[in-house]
Amino acid sequence: MKRSRIKSLYADKPVGNEVIVKGWVRSLRQSKAFSFVVLNDGSSQQDLQIVIDASLENYDEVIKCLTGSSLAIKGKLVESQGKQPVEVQASSVEILGQSPQNYPLQKKGTSMEFLREIAHLRPRTNTFGAVFRVRHELAQATHKFFSERGFYYIHTPIITAMDAEGAGELFRVSTLDAIKPPLDKQGKVIWEKDYFGKEAFLCVTGQLEAEAYACSMGSVYTFGPTFRSENSNTTRHLAEFWMIEPEVAFADLDEVADLGADYIQYMIEHALKYCPEEIEFFNRFIEKGLKDRLEKVVQSKFTKITYTEAVDILKTCGKKFDHPVEWGLDLQTEHERFLTDEKFQGPVIVTDYPKEIKAFYMKQNSDGKTVRAMDILVPGVGEIIGGSQREEDLDKLEARMTELGLDPSLYSWYLDLRRYGTVPHSGFGLGFERAVMYITGMQNIRDVIPFSRTPKSIEF
Repeated sequence: MKRSRIKSLYADKPVGNEVIVKGWVRSLRQSKAFSFVVLNDGSSQQDLQIVIDASLENYDEVIKCLTGSSLAIKGKLVESQGKQPVEVQASSVEILGQSPQNYPLQKKGTSMEFLREIAHLRPRTNTFGAVFRVRHELAQATHKFFSERGFYYIHTPIITAMDAEGAGELFRVSTLDAIKPPLDKQGKVIWEKDYFGKEAFLCVTGQLEAEAYACSMGSVYTFGPTFRSENSNTTRHLAEFWMIEPEVAFADLDEVADLGADYIQYMIEHALKYCPEEIEFFNRFIEKGLKDRLEKVVQSKFTKITYTEAVDILKTCGKKFDHPVEWGLDLQTEHERFLTDEKFQGPVIVTDYPKEIKAFYMKQNSDGKTVRAMDILVPGVGEIIGGSQREEDLDKLEARMTELGLDPSLYSWYLDLRRYGTVPHSGFGLGFERAVMYITGMQNIRDVIPFSRTPKSIEF
């Protein structure tokens, strides 16, 4: 007989059937005549109650099992007399693994900080089991969304020689001796002797490679890990995170802005449909009003304004901000949230940012000051998507790279996309963890990725 998942038993309710369930003990309540075991196998937000009669051959051993122990149980699924719809009347119990009294996850409340220290065990809690089931569904929704729209999934490289964003926040990859690397007469490292024959880094984005495939296959997307060595210890930053980056040939900024808005609404709808118990849990215990907030975004139109209009609104609103509001400065989270939460009370798309605060590859506007960039802002968080129309004019792109001091030899293949049949094209990036945060209501980005990588932290 195959093992039944608890989620399937609650969905199908095969009352009267013999079943086998396996999982971890959440709690055990005993008496002389029988005992109740609360079991969870990770498949569902709901636990399954097991009724174990004292006549069971190994009853005395079973009731000694503590929280965290693992059991395999065979029995009949019956309608329950308690709060849950069904329960199992056990006919046999096999103890797979005992858990001692010092098991870190007891029934008492546990802080998020402590759970980060035991990240290998925290998926066994209600909160983190729910987070990672939702994360799974959002990943599935991502592939479904783009595939249904004719996009091709492209695996872009993780190791690169380029700083695609120009911010210098790169992790170096090298096989040279860390203590005595080969040096030239000026004392500089001879990178030609390294594995790749030049400096290599972990990628900060897959965008440039995705552009190459968009300029051949039309519509593509990447979904993979990216890395930033930014020394930032905030609730919104990770050194290693996952990015979704679609690129669309022949598309302008408005088209990909609409695509991004559709994608956000699609993910939220998917989570509400396929993770109702998890969303209800988050709504009750993590963020009151979460479900209403999500449903409102699904039903909302996305307001479009320019960066210049946003600055004017912020400067004349009469509200005092911690960070200054001036044309040419990037918008901070408090500014973005004023626009979404107070001014427009819904999602907002901000376009045409100053070129000095954006990457080299963004299409320059005719005013010479701004570029065709956009950020999508959502209530409660602020920016969730950043994108742009890419500069398709070779001369303008080369001039901008020279202006920023970028080495054109590293980008020769990228410039070829403009030399040979250049086309208008656009794309955006969404940090997957920030999307998971937004949809679950979790307040710290370290709590929506299985094992977080942050400054001075690489424990698992």
